[in-house]
Amino acid sequence: MKRLLTTLALVTFATLAFGQAAEGEVRKIDKAAGKITLKHGEIKSLDMPPMTMVFRADPPSLLDKVQVGDKVSFQAAKVGGTYTVTAIDKK
Repeated sequence: MKRLLTTLALVTFATLAFGQAAEGEVRKIDKAAGKITLKHGEIKSLDMPPMTMVFRADPPSLLDKVQVGDKVSFQAAKVGGTYTVTAIDKK
């Protein structure tokens, strides 16, 4: 529960502080590992240029919302040193 509350606080902070979703395309989903590979545009909140990379999904149930090939809007943050998708929606 404490981890969930910490994650929610970080997501809320990231949304309030940066408020801008990144755009991308789902390239791979690994539900067993809780990871998603996205080809994305610039992520200003992370000072990250466009690229294709693997993110952890938190919560992992986010992976149930999308399929390979979907165009998506997503929020990402660096949580515990790991790049993490914290929200995702199909476009």
